[in-house]
Amino acid sequence: MEVVTDFASPQQLAAWTHVYSGKVRDLYVPADGSDEHLLVVASNRVSAFDHVLEPPIPGKGALLTALSNWWFERIDLPNHLAGAGAPAVPDEVADRAVVTRKLEMHPIECVVRGALTGSGFAEYQRTGAVCGIELPAGIEDGDLLDTPIYTPAYKAPLGEHDENITYEQSVELVGEEVASALRDASLRIFTAARDLAAERGVVLADTKFEFGRDPRAEDPAELVLADEVLTSDSSRYWDASAYFDEHNPRADRLASFDKQIVRDWLSANWDRQGEPPVLPEEIVSRTYDRYAELYARLTGAPAGTPDGE
Repeated sequence: MEVVTDFASPQQLAAWTHVYSGKVRDLYVPADGSDEHLLVVASNRVSAFDHVLEPPIPGKGALLTALSNWWFERIDLPNHLAGAGAPAVPDEVADRAVVTRKLEMHPIECVVRGALTGSGFAEYQRTGAVCGIELPAGIEDGDLLDTPIYTPAYKAPLGEHDENITYEQSVELVGEEVASALRDASLRIFTAARDLAAERGVVLADTKFEFGRDPRAEDPAELVLADEVLTSDSSRYWDASAYFDEHNPRADRLASFDKQIVRDWLSANWDRQGEPPVLPEEIVSRTYDRYAELYARLTGAPAGTPDGE
């Protein structure tokens, strides 16, 4: 795997070799040369508009890791977390890293939308459809759909943007059997997660899943849920009490439990030319609080104390 260090100087970890840094995560392989596991470290970096921003959000990596692990425990599908006998997570990153099985990933980002907003709503406004799925007229930004829809994307090579595709195009990429399995698993997980979130006063509007296959497994065709799952960075969550109060302005109803605070501040203070400005301390603090509130809402556990990078 090509070494990429565009976004950060990688942390040196005993028994692990750094191989990749994305905008918000770092990957390592065992230093002993074995090829079965990866160490996935969730950093505290925050990105928006294709830029990694300064400063990071202390505690963000730990929150996302904990929430993803919480969801993995509740999803009835094999996942990428390594079992007994795997190398240990280094103490330096114990709260924000996991050791996973090394998988062959399917090149499909499995997006499920239970509401229409963001890029999906923009496409609907232009065409009346999303990823080839025709939808009724009159849907407004943020409206819940009667039935969640599966709108896959092709995972583009590093440095390029993912491309929304139709289900039929996903079949061309991975075959009918895998494409239908990805769609069915994604819709099933989303529906169960949406219902659980609703019990906790949260609307799950949309999310994305990634799946792979373990060629060493007894059944290498089995889908394995990978990457992060149902976190604030991979999903859009709204406060149910605010969302269903029709007297609230739309912006308040659709205020998500993620880095939208950062995006809004940047939009008001940067013209997207050159390097983005440094985030004020208040924006950093409010963003962490928003992540922490979702974690506490869903899990019923306090989020803990922010940590350093």
